[in-house]
Amino acid sequence: MARKPNFIVILADDLGFGDLGCDGGTIIKTPNLDRMAAQGVRLTDFYASANVCTPSRAGLLTGQYAIRHGLAHEVLQPADTKGLPVDALTIPRVLKPAGYATALVGKWHLGHVAPHWPPMVYGFDAFHGLPYSHDMKPLARYDADAPDAPLTESPVDFHRLTQNFFRQTMAFVEEHREEPFFVLLALTAPHVPLDPNPDDLTGSAAGAYGEVVEEIDLNVGRLIQGLKDLGLDEDTMVVFTSDNGPWFEGSSGPFRDRKGGSAWEGGFRVPFIARQPGTLPAGRESAALSSNLDLLPTLAAMAGAVLPDVELDGRDLSGVLRADAPSPHEEIVLFNNAKIAAVRTARWKYVVRTYYRTYDLNLARYGYPLLFDMASDPGENYGVAYLHPDVAEDMKARVERARAKYEPMAANFPAHVAPVSAKDHPD
Repeated sequence: MARKPNFIVILADDLGFGDLGCDGGTIIKTPNLDRMAAQGVRLTDFYASANVCTPSRAGLLTGQYAIRHGLAHEVLQPADTKGLPVDALTIPRVLKPAGYATALVGKWHLGHVAPHWPPMVYGFDAFHGLPYSHDMKPLARYDADAPDAPLTESPVDFHRLTQNFFRQTMAFVEEHREEPFFVLLALTAPHVPLDPNPDDLTGSAAGAYGEVVEEIDLNVGRLIQGLKDLGLDEDTMVVFTSDNGPWFEGSSGPFRDRKGGSAWEGGFRVPFIARQPGTLPAGRESAALSSNLDLLPTLAAMAGAVLPDVELDGRDLSGVLRADAPSPHEEIVLFNNAKIAAVRTARWKYVVRTYYRTYDLNLARYGYPLLFDMASDPGENYGVAYLHPDVAEDMKARVERARAKYEPMAANFPAHVAPVSAKDHPD
């Protein structure tokens, strides 16, 4: 009987599309990630499901837009008491009945008080990490090796967070090497504060930001070598992506704007690499529309797990990854908080919200929605609604359908109220 595939999903925090060599970066050196892409599949049109942390992570874990779970607005702060609904479908809840051991290593940020805490509430067997971002206080590291084990608390070694998270991942892999496993390795890097590891200094030309990205790359190489040493390389699909675009530093590549930037590509378009020798083809590049929402149905399909009768926003990408099939998406919807900001199809993108100074502008209200031809203008510089009025009308109708479907879902949850200790910036 063939072994079920193992899954390790590495989620960087605030890594830009243009930070990796395989995606066109030239300043930061990422030889291990570039090799991973050469040995696997790289998706060029892969989107985070939100342009900031909490809603993007909710989308990845559940296969549903965060607005369905009351987490679409901004990010959770230390004083917040809300979180992912405890009955939410999650990747570990889908995989556990199929015989998988499951772990979250790294950053959670989907609720840090009961009933939303600890992450084992959502189907993880083990948790080793932080309740939220490492620039938030109070902060401690928490560890539990079993769903019913008490959490232990320890100080945070900021310089060695990345190193320790990868080591903890390999420890879990070794412990569960005889059974299928799923690990969500949710890094804190390269989110600020930037704390280069003195054990792994590379002398990056991109300064402290480059150092922490190159440390991620070094540890990806070590993880893949560790899988080879355990004889698990061909049994394990390793995925690498980011929760959103870059913040104050980092590169969005050819795309406009950055993390939190309303509808623009730079906040949503993120790296995606998947590698499993013998199962996924080497060196394949695909422009198929795809999203982190797709991870839940994709892993379920590859594991032979049964999906319950729940409406997902994600789609199964296994055909895209294995056989270069076309995208299962006709369109991707992009949110800015709880509002539809844009819709992307294979060729076109229709933008209806942006920021100007302190204003969140509804462009349609100003009679100025923007249609972009992503094939010829991926930087979203020149609107072409004047040249393609029929396309503009079709895209406008797509936006209106998305608004009618999703935006009323926000009313199913209490209105967002910023906690007293909330910071002035999104995380």
